[in-house]
Amino acid sequence: MSGPTTSRSSLENEPKRPVAAAANAREPMNVLIVGVGGQGVIMVSKALAWLAQSKGFEVKQSEVHGMAKRGGTVFSHVRFGPQVWSPTIPKGEADILVALEWAEGLRWLPYLKAGSGIFICDTKRIVPPFSCLNRRPGAPLRYSRETPSEVRTHVGEGYAIDATRMAEELGNERVANVVLIGALSTALDFSVAEWENALTQFVPKKTVAANLEAFRLGREWIDTARKATPEAEAPVERIRTPADAPYSVRVEITPEWCKSCDICVKICPERCLRLNSERIAELAEPAKCTGCRLCEFLCPDFAIRVHLDAAIDQEGAKA
Repeated sequence: MSGPTTSRSSLENEPKRPVAAAANAREPMNVLIVGVGGQGVIMVSKALAWLAQSKGFEVKQSEVHGMAKRGGTVFSHVRFGPQVWSPTIPKGEADILVALEWAEGLRWLPYLKAGSGIFICDTKRIVPPFSCLNRRPGAPLRYSRETPSEVRTHVGEGYAIDATRMAEELGNERVANVVLIGALSTALDFSVAEWENALTQFVPKKTVAANLEAFRLGREWIDTARKATPEAEAPVERIRTPADAPYSVRVEITPEWCKSCDICVKICPERCLRLNSERIAELAEPAKCTGCRLCEFLCPDFAIRVHLDAAIDQEGAKA
C-alpha cells in the first residue's frame, strides 16, 4: 500500500471514484472533521458549511472545542442536504471522516459508514503528555500503533496523507489543514472555483496564495494516489528517537510566530523554558532539556521545533 511517494500512502489497492456526492442526494451528506486544538478543525468545518449553504443546501453544524483549549480534542459535525433535522452525525453514519491527527482519526473510525465511508487522515502525530511518562528519546510511547494497512478493513476508501510535511515543503506548516481540504474536495460535488472562493472567506488575507497552493496540492495528491499502483506501505509519522546513539538536543524557536501563550513554559516537565522580557519563549536551561518534544507537540502556533542531532565525536564524524 502506498501513495505517489513513499512518504504518502493510499489505503486502497485499486483506484476509486468518490463515493460521497451531495448534489442529488435525498439524505444529508455527513462530514466529520476531527483533530486537536490549534490545527484548524473549525476553519475546515466552517469553510465546508459556508460552501454548502452558498449552493442552496440546508446546513447544520455542531462542534466541540471550548474546554479542549490548544492541544486538546476538537471535532465538528457538518451535515448538509435538501433537508437536515439534526446537527450531529450518528455513529456509523459519517460519509467522510477528515482527521488532522492520526490517533484522533482512528478514535473516530466507528462513526464512518461501513463499506462506503471515505477516510482522509494526516499522518501527523501529536502525542499527549500522558503518553510521555518516560521522556528520554527511545522510550516507548503509549500512543496508537495502528498502521494504514491495518485501517484498510475499516473503511470503504481511505488515504493516509503526510499533509504536514507537504505543508512544510510549501514553507508554512499551518496550511496542512488546507491540504486536507483539497483532498476532501475531490469527494464532493463542488467545483474547484467554489472551493477556492470558500477558502478566501476564512483564511487570513495575507495567506490566501499559500492556502490556495496547499488546496491544489491536496487535490493533486488524491488524484495521483487513486491512479498509483501500491508498492510499499509508508509509515505513519514516526518520532525520531536515537535511543542507542549519543545525541544532542537543539531547540529552534521562531520568535515571530510565538504568541506568548505560555503553554510551552507551563507544560515543560524539566522547567527549562521561560518567556523573556518581550514575552517570547526561549530555552533558559539547555542542559536540562531531554528532547521530549512536548513543547513542540503543544505549541498552537508551530513556533517551536526540537531537533535530536547525532553527537559529533572528537574526529568530527557523527556517532
